[in-house]
Amino acid sequence: MSQAFFHRLTHKHQSLRNFRYYDILVHIFVVVLLISNLVGSKICAIGPFRISGAQLLFPITYIFGDVFTEVYGYSGSRRAIWIGFFASGLMALMGFVTVHIPPAPDWPNQHAFEVVFNFVPRMVAASLIAFWCGEFANSYTMAKMKLLTEGRWLWTRTVGSTVVGQAVDTTILMFLAFGGTQSIKTILILIGSGYLGKVLYEVLATPLTYAIVNFLKRSEGVDVYDTHTRFNPFSKEKPGETDDALVAAATVATVVGQR
Repeated sequence: MSQAFFHRLTHKHQSLRNFRYYDILVHIFVVVLLISNLVGSKICAIGPFRISGAQLLFPITYIFGDVFTEVYGYSGSRRAIWIGFFASGLMALMGFVTVHIPPAPDWPNQHAFEVVFNFVPRMVAASLIAFWCGEFANSYTMAKMKLLTEGRWLWTRTVGSTVVGQAVDTTILMFLAFGGTQSIKTILILIGSGYLGKVLYEVLATPLTYAIVNFLKRSEGVDVYDTHTRFNPFSKEKPGETDDALVAAATVATVVGQR
């Protein structure tokens, strides 16, 4: 049952198999996500500001989410999110197991290993739930705004989807991670500071997002509009919900009626 469920959520639809860059982008997305979890315990000093290592990398996953949805559609983003979710869960599980396996008597680095890999179950659960909710909120908003703007003004979608997605992610993370141990005021301050930083990150990255999206649309020959998409994160595409032609010859195609 679990294997069938995993396959259902991570199955690559036929429409995604014709693209040159989709798989490598998913791989990079997962690597960035995993590394951001590993470096999260480091507190960095940038002038007067103090940020965690995760804050340097994790917002990049939202840029990837924008690219997946804008170029390959909600279906492409949905698959990437689920793969990242399962990969993060597996990393946390293996970190917990290996930390608690007795170290060799002559191995002196157990404490350092624990600092990096001794994931606190509550923090793991909070992080996974927040990631899942935030990324799907980001992708849904991106896809719907593309329909509303008829494919114009990409910056409104990249920024607007991040405003929604990061609000969901940051709020859920902070309340699940610190609820009951910190005051509401402290949690709200943490939410506000983290949220503003992540949104600013996305705004500053807008030119880069434009460049990547335009390159991929030209190279892949596709521009997906989620007109007939089912936005249920657990759903699987039905036959006939995908457009007949995703790749245009010589020029970028406008694809309508996806999944």
